[in-house]
Amino acid sequence: MSAITITEAAHDYLADLLEKQNTTGIGIRVFITQPGTPYAETCIAYCKPGEEKPDDIAISLKSFTAWIDGISEPFLEDALVDYATDRMGGQLTIKAPNAKVPMVNEDSPLNERINYYLQTEINPGLASHGGQVTLIDVVDEGVAVLQFGGGCQGCGQADVTLKEGIEKTLLERIPELKGVRDVTDHTNRDNAYY
Repeated sequence: MSAITITEAAHDYLADLLEKQNTTGIGIRVFITQPGTPYAETCIAYCKPGEEKPDDIAISLKSFTAWIDGISEPFLEDALVDYATDRMGGQLTIKAPNAKVPMVNEDSPLNERINYYLQTEINPGLASHGGQVTLIDVVDEGVAVLQFGGGCQGCGQADVTLKEGIEKTLLERIPELKGVRDVTDHTNRDNAYY
């Protein structure tokens, strides 16, 4: 069972909204943008069948399914979705006390901390260009080997992005990290010219 609570009032309000969409099997998707950072925002969106992501966690509610974004899920611990009525009508409220709390600390393994900052700070910035970075390995006592995917691959700016943005951010956040390397460094020069 997920850590998020959707009250009955919120459920009924959402069920009513979903019914008006005239889409069989439509549900909601709950996710946090930039989780674990001061900029975290908790969002609820309509989720038509097929729009859920592979890592989403499905919660079956009485009238619909709520899909919880896999990366956001730990940050939705103790979250409460409620519908509060007042004289003006009512509004859906989302309280997610842990949305901005980093899920790692100094004692977390190095790779977990690197992954955490990649997910929360670095990838959201690259996503606007269709790119993303994944941690492949930590080598030589503290060098992170990263793989660029999506729009970053083969992008001439990838080296600059790696050195200036990503390495700087990671070294600031994780003092014992020694540096960052691109997985394609020195291994795959053949395709670079096409």
